[in-house]
Amino acid sequence: MRHHHRRIDGDPARPCLVFLHEGLGCDTMWGGFPDRLCQATGLAGLVYDRQGYGRSEPLARPRTIHYLHEYALRELPAVLAACLPDRDYILIGHSDGGSIALLHAAEQPARLKGAITVAAHVFVEDATLAGVRTAVDAWRAGKLDGLLKYHGDKAETLFHAWSDTWLSPAFAHWSIEYALPSIACPLLALQGADDQYGSAAQLDAIAGQTRNGRQTTLPRCGHSPHLEAPQATQQAMADFIAGLCGP
Repeated sequence: MRHHHRRIDGDPARPCLVFLHEGLGCDTMWGGFPDRLCQATGLAGLVYDRQGYGRSEPLARPRTIHYLHEYALRELPAVLAACLPDRDYILIGHSDGGSIALLHAAEQPARLKGAITVAAHVFVEDATLAGVRTAVDAWRAGKLDGLLKYHGDKAETLFHAWSDTWLSPAFAHWSIEYALPSIACPLLALQGADDQYGSAAQLDAIAGQTRNGRQTTLPRCGHSPHLEAPQATQQAMADFIAGLCGP
C-alpha cells in the first residue's frame, strides 16, 4: 500500500508529531499548522494521507462501520513501522483522526508518548448527524466541489463513504467509550465551543474516562480550531507537548 506522506524537520532525538487528518481531509488540508507547531516545539513531524484520501491510493473496497478501527489498528501501525521505526511519537488527530488516535492509544503502544485530539468523536450524537446532513446538502448543491482539489477523482467516493457510513442505521450505536479506560498515556482533548459536529459531552467522555486525560474548550470556533483559532490551538498543544518533552 502506497501512502503519501510528508516529513517536517525537527530534533531527531525527541518524539515525532504524527498528524491524523479529519474524515474529509488530507495532508494539505491541515494548512500550515503542522509546520508551525513543529517549529514552535522543535519536534519533527509526519503528515500522511490515509488510504482513500488525498495523494494516497484509492479505497480498495467499500467502507464498513469498522473503518476507524481499521485505520487505527492496521494502517497506522503499518505507516509508523515504515516511516518511524524505533522512534517515539505523539499523535495529533482531528475529528476522525482524533477517534483513530484514541483507538490506537488504547492499545498502549510502547513508543506512544502522548496524544492530542481535536474534535474527536467517541459516540454518535444528534449534533453529529445534523452536521453530516448539512454537509450532504452542501455536496448536492455543489458547495463542496473544492474537495476535488484535494482528492481528485476520489472525492465523490470518499464523500459518500464518509456520509453514508455516519448516516447508516447500522452506525447509529457506534461508540468507542469502551476503549477509553485503556488509554494510559497523557492526553489532551480539544474542541471548539461552537463545534457543529459534536457537543461538550464528547470532551467530557474523553477526559473523564481516560487515565491521564484533560480537556480544553476553545472559544469562538467550530469544528476546526487549528484553522479557526490557530494561535490558541497551537499554544494549547505546545504547552501540553512541553510538559511531555520539555521546552
